[in-house]
Amino acid sequence: MSQIQASIPSQPRAKQLRACLLCSIVQTPADFRKHGCPNCEELMQMKGYPDRIQACTTTHFEGAIAVINPEDSWVARWQRTSKYVRGMYAVRVKGRIPEDVEAELENRNIKYRPRDGTEQD
Repeated sequence: MSQIQASIPSQPRAKQLRACLLCSIVQTPADFRKHGCPNCEELMQMKGYPDRIQACTTTHFEGAIAVINPEDSWVARWQRTSKYVRGMYAVRVKGRIPEDVEAELENRNIKYRPRDGTEQD
């Protein structure tokens, strides 16, 4: 099991939280700027780029799930986060990834599924 994990944001910063549009991990803008996305940084390339963070994350999300043991969690499987790091994830995320990221996923033969609940498995 991977020991990599995202930080759990403190309560005073809750209004600033953003969810990644690709994996739905929830972090502060400062965490995205400092570390990028712990699950999909290779594609999203947010680390150190505030404009990219604005394009690849959103403040419009519903619910939060703390995933402690992603590989063994039925909730993580249901949310499609079982292969991701431990951390806090949004249940639903409103918005779509940027076109360049969607094109890169397509080039890698990966089907993009929005995390807003409109597309069921």
